[in-house]
Amino acid sequence: MIRPSTKFSSLETSEKKSLSGFDGLGHGKKWGLLFASWTLFGLFFASQVLISRAYRGRPLNFWHTLSIWLICAYIWAGLTPLILYFSRRFRIERGRLKNFVIHLVASLGFSLIQVGSYLAVISFTDPLTEPFADVLREFIVTGLHFNLLTYWALVALSHAADYYRKYQERELNAAELRAQLAHAQLSALKMQLHPHFLFNTLNSIAVLVRKSNNKEAINMISGLSDLLRYSLENIDTQEVPLKDELDVLKLYLDIEQVRFNDRLEVRMEIARETLAALVPNLILQPLVENAIRHGIGRQSAAGILEIKARRVNGKLCLRVRDDGPGISENGSKRAGAQIGLTNTRTRLQRLYGEAHAFDLSNAVGGGAVATLVIPFRELGD
Repeated sequence: MIRPSTKFSSLETSEKKSLSGFDGLGHGKKWGLLFASWTLFGLFFASQVLISRAYRGRPLNFWHTLSIWLICAYIWAGLTPLILYFSRRFRIERGRLKNFVIHLVASLGFSLIQVGSYLAVISFTDPLTEPFADVLREFIVTGLHFNLLTYWALVALSHAADYYRKYQERELNAAELRAQLAHAQLSALKMQLHPHFLFNTLNSIAVLVRKSNNKEAINMISGLSDLLRYSLENIDTQEVPLKDELDVLKLYLDIEQVRFNDRLEVRMEIARETLAALVPNLILQPLVENAIRHGIGRQSAAGILEIKARRVNGKLCLRVRDDGPGISENGSKRAGAQIGLTNTRTRLQRLYGEAHAFDLSNAVGGGAVATLVIPFRELGD
């Protein structure tokens, strides 16, 4: 027995591990990485000063230069967690100009805090020869712009890390969608090869041949072949235009109408503007099969199958209704287990999250109705 879900679950597990990144580090390791990064920052600028002094023939003052730059770096290290929190709390994105203004003010505030803290620390190790206010004013004039650039560099790094994390999450979600789609496609193929369906189809073909209705028999064989071929060739396609979905559904319905003869009447009310809307690939086939097998197929009289599509408030609404005996509590559960409605719900959740609605219930006036509401999108949106 093929179990694609096992393969895909291992894939998802491995990809989730790859998403851990910095967030997967322990608290101690995070502080260690932060300390090491700012140490490199201090060493880099201290080396620049030392090289400049050596080139000009001035005294190096190695330990003094190193200490003041490391003090500067470690004050930034202490402020970094607050800046990162602030960056994530007020993300700079399209439509959020207010957050940009907030960061402008915050950059000035953090820069002044860094300068004040730096002077307060070095005044203990190297007493100031001038009033603190005068020294602070001089540092603000000569070093404020550097501090502003440092703040914005931290904000940019924070945003870049968040964008990369979201990119990884989208890649993981795409992998999960491919897994769900492949499983759904295989389930759909299995339903189409269900002995009851396949044997009845072949029996209908045999009856047509005996009656010398060769043209109808050939058309039925061709439709069955096209249906199965489509299921295999489009295993990686997640969404298709509704028009394509209906074309494939027609192949299935043509076969079922030959089997049921005059007992199955199909009525479609498809708004023209919905034909280009994207829908999950092979989403209607299990809903229609559920209506035929557990609705129309359970009554002796002729049955009506209705398929409707319309756009409502930026949403695409799809309805599949039959006029059969309806569904009892046990019947509903049995249908969901047999034809994969649970799988359908899972696919919809993966594709649209909370932006979709799916319901299978008894219809007003008799029969059962499956209603699906998803965001209205077209290719290129």
